[in-house]
Amino acid sequence: MPDLSELPRKATLRAALLNRRRALPAPSLEDAATRVVAELAALVRQVGPHCLAGYVPVGAEPGGPGLADALADMMSEEGRVLLPVMLPDLDLDWAVYHGPYSLTPGPHGLREPSGRRLGPEAIATAEMVVVPAVAVDRRGARLGRGGGSYDRALARVAPQTLVVALLHDGEVVDEVPDEPHDRRVGALITPGDGLVMLPA
Repeated sequence: MPDLSELPRKATLRAALLNRRRALPAPSLEDAATRVVAELAALVRQVGPHCLAGYVPVGAEPGGPGLADALADMMSEEGRVLLPVMLPDLDLDWAVYHGPYSLTPGPHGLREPSGRRLGPEAIATAEMVVVPAVAVDRRGARLGRGGGSYDRALARVAPQTLVVALLHDGEVVDEVPDEPHDRRVGALITPGDGLVMLPA
């Protein structure tokens, strides 16, 4: 059961960082996306996954609106990119990305792949997972938007699978309150510092 004493701290931190994101000017967002995607591409080349799970950024989320296409371009011809589909209970189903025209409007302003649903367990087939985050601390504890979608999804990912969070500068914090069962990320990428591998 979550430690209810941590909820106000999480909510305060989340609200402050999301407000900061919303204030970022468009040129800064574009530059940040270019830098983050370049670092991510180098990492994907190094890891060489045949299946990668990613996401479609909304608003000022790191990676920019072209992230899904960029992920697809990073993969080999035989590789595939899985993107999330939000279920009514806020859990995540997954479908293969088939290009920008395959994305359709989803709940909460999301864009989702329109292809065949593979089920929530499909994320377990990914050899690398790229996740959104509002903040990450140096231990790899991740702060999301508060719906718990990725908490559930990451619980299905094998321990050896690399999970990478994309962030803006200033979103690596001293501490994110987390629970023993929360899956920590193994790496983060920011525009200013690039790729930072975190301790296991």
